[in-house]
Amino acid sequence: MTRGRKPKPTELKRLAGNPGKRPLNDAEPEFTLIKKVDAPEWLGELATTMWETVIPELLDAKILTVPDLHNVESFCMAYQRWRQAEEEIDRVGITIETEKSTIKNPAVTVANEAKKQMVQFGSLLGLDPSSRSRLMGAAKDNKPDNPFADL
Repeated sequence: MTRGRKPKPTELKRLAGNPGKRPLNDAEPEFTLIKKVDAPEWLGELATTMWETVIPELLDAKILTVPDLHNVESFCMAYQRWRQAEEEIDRVGITIETEKSTIKNPAVTVANEAKKQMVQFGSLLGLDPSSRSRLMGAAKDNKPDNPFADL
């Protein structure tokens, strides 16, 4: 396991003008951007709804490649599990009665784990503000600040 920050992809370093001035990794694999992709048929209704919400944003940002699809699927499935667990918690409550005692509803654990997975996979896809700025900030840095640059 490596420590510290995850390395910034070489393409993002190039877009930013290589601010660290370190040698760039020219051996980094390049994957083809996806232009259109439908939700897998096996996704449930809630996961498909999330897929149809997230995929257009990722396609517009031009950051979605084939190796990213499993992260999108995982994010959408975690969303579905979270919603289902929350519905169960609303229906039954945070605690349940057993023969011997009152215990935490297992759906609470499922909801918490699903939210953690959503954060993890969402971060990999740039679906939260900090990872979005990390993934897409370099593209904005590439625009010249000089109003005379086009002359």
